Amino acid sequence: MSLGIVFLSEVFGTAMLTLLGCGVVANVALKGTKGNSGGFLMVTWGWGIAVFAGVFVAAKSGAHLNPAVTLGLLVKGGKEYAKDVPVDVASTFTYFGGELVGAFLGAVVCWAAYKQHFDAE
Repeated sequence: MSLGIVFLSEVFGTAMLTLLGCGVVANVALKGTKGNSGGFLMVTWGWGIAVFAGVFVAAKSGAHLNPAVTLGLLVKGGKEYAKDVPVDVASTFTYFGGELVGAFLGAVVCWAAYKQHFDAE
């Protein structure tokens, strides 16, 4: 598998995880949203669905979605991060870069979606 596919898979998967997970928290916590004061069950179910969606989107790359997962696999001494993705410097930085960019994009889209509610606080 090419590192470009790994990068895009991690970007979209991490962005999905961040957008949905932070989005449910914003929906419950911010005044004026339809889910305001929805409670901890709404947040925990929302985060569970966010993790499922992120893993589903990033399945091709092994769905690390978090630099801690990538680092754990590196330290463990595995031979592959995912099928046909060897553990080496280039693939490690590709995973780290994809996760960083995806988290940033997901957070920006979440902020944009709830911008009027953030400004109201």
